[in-house]
Amino acid sequence: MEDKLLARLESAVARLEALSTGFTSRGATEIGGETPLDPSIVAFDDLIGQYLGRVLSAAEKIGGQVLEVTKVLQEAFNVQRELLIKAKQTQKPDLKGLAEFLHPLNEVIMKANALTEGRRSDFFNHLKSAADSLSALAWIAYSGKECGMSMPIAHVEESWQMAEFYNNKILVEYRSKDPNHVEWAKAIKELYLPGLRDYVKSNYPLGPVWSPTGKPAAAPPKAPTAAAPAPPPPPPASLFSSESSQASSSRPKEGMAAVFQEISSGKPVTSGLRKVTNDMKTKNRSDRTGVVGASEKGRTSSPTFSKAGPPKLELQMGRKWVVENQIGKKQLIIDDCDAKQSVYVYGCKDSVLQIQGKVNNITVDKCTKMGVVFADVVAACEIVNCNGVEVQCQGSAPTISVDNTAGCQLYLSKESLGASITTAKSSEINVLVPGAEPDGDWGEHALPQQFIHVFKDGHFETTPVSHSGG
Repeated sequence: MEDKLLARLESAVARLEALSTGFTSRGATEIGGETPLDPSIVAFDDLIGQYLGRVLSAAEKIGGQVLEVTKVLQEAFNVQRELLIKAKQTQKPDLKGLAEFLHPLNEVIMKANALTEGRRSDFFNHLKSAADSLSALAWIAYSGKECGMSMPIAHVEESWQMAEFYNNKILVEYRSKDPNHVEWAKAIKELYLPGLRDYVKSNYPLGPVWSPTGKPAAAPPKAPTAAAPAPPPPPPASLFSSESSQASSSRPKEGMAAVFQEISSGKPVTSGLRKVTNDMKTKNRSDRTGVVGASEKGRTSSPTFSKAGPPKLELQMGRKWVVENQIGKKQLIIDDCDAKQSVYVYGCKDSVLQIQGKVNNITVDKCTKMGVVFADVVAACEIVNCNGVEVQCQGSAPTISVDNTAGCQLYLSKESLGASITTAKSSEINVLVPGAEPDGDWGEHALPQQFIHVFKDGHFETTPVSHSGG
C-alpha cells in the first residue's frame, strides 16, 4: 500500500512540474480520455497524499476492522477523483442523470455503512466515524441554490458533525491506552477539516465543473411505465419529497442521504415526484395540522416500538419538538428549529439525536444509552431520570442540569466552557473539555457525587469527596 501511495505522490509531483513549464507530455497517463494535469485534480492528489496517507498509516498500525474501513474510505476518495475528472467531460445532467452519475460513490458509502451493522464491534466508534464522514463527499452533487443542499463548503463542515460525535469518543477512550488510535481519529478529522473543506473552497466553491460541450450524462436504466403513483404514507423528509421544501428551508441538508437511498433501491429517483397542490400543503392538511416532519433517516418499514407507545419525532403547536420512544435510531435529526422552540426527548434508547440550530431549551427525560448533539441553547439543557447518556454541545449553553441520572458524559465546546453545571441525585458524571491547542487531547473531569458535611460555627460546611481518595 505504501508503494502505491508513493507512486501517486511521484505522479502528482511530475504533473506539478509539467504545469510549471506549461508543457503537457504526450506520454502522460490519461484517465477516461482526459490528461490528469488539471490543477484541481493535482490538488486532489495532494489531498489524498497528505491527509488520507496519514489516516492509512495510522490504520495499518492498528489493523483489523479499522484498517478495513480505512481502505473503504480510500476507495471512496478514489471514486470521487474519477467523478471529478468525468464531470469535466460531461454535460450537466438532470436529476436522473445526477443519480446515475453518483451511483459509484453511493456503492462505496453503502459498503462502509454495512461494516457498522450487525453485532456491535469493539471498534464500532471507528466504523461509525469513517462511515458517517463519507456523506461529506456528496458535495459533488451540488447543482445550485435550488437543489436542496447546502453549498459545498458548508456541506463538508456539516457532514463532519455527526461523525465527530463518534470520533470524540475514540479520542477519550484511547488517549491513555493507544496513541495509534488517537492519531487515526485526529487524522481522519483533518482529512475533512481542513483537508477536504479547503480543497473544495479553493477549487469548487460553487460545485462541480461540467462541460458545456461534453458528452451527455449516461441515462439511468429505463423503468417500466406506470400510472402516477398514489400518495405514499408520510416518509422521512428528503430532497425528493414534495413536502420537505414546504416544511423547512434548511431540511434539504440531509437530502443527499435520500439520494443515495433512492439510488441503492434500484428505483428511479423521480418516481415519487408529484405536483404540490394547495390541499397537499402541510398547513392545509387535516391529518398533519400542527405537525412538521423532521429528517429521520433511521426510520424503517418495520420500526422497533417502545412498550410506552409509538415513536414520535414531530413539532407540536409550532413551539415544542417531541422525540419519543425512538429505539435503535442512530441518525435522528432536527434541522428546522429556532430560538423560540424547545426540544423534549423522552423514553428513547440506543439512539442518537442531532439538533442543528439554536433552540430555547432541551430536556432529555427517561432515556437509556442516548446521544444528543446540539449547536446552541438559549436557556438550558436538562438531563433527567436517564441512564448512560452522552450529550455534546457544539456551541453555547449557559446552563446544564443533571438530575437523578446514572452515567452521563458531557462534551463541551470552547464556547460553552463557562456553562453552569448543576447535578442532583446523580452518579458517574464526567465532563470533557477541549484541549488548549486545536489538536490537543480532550480533558476529562469527573464531577463529585459524594460530599462531607461538617457542622461548624453554627452552620454546616459541605466539601466534595476527592475521587482519588475514594
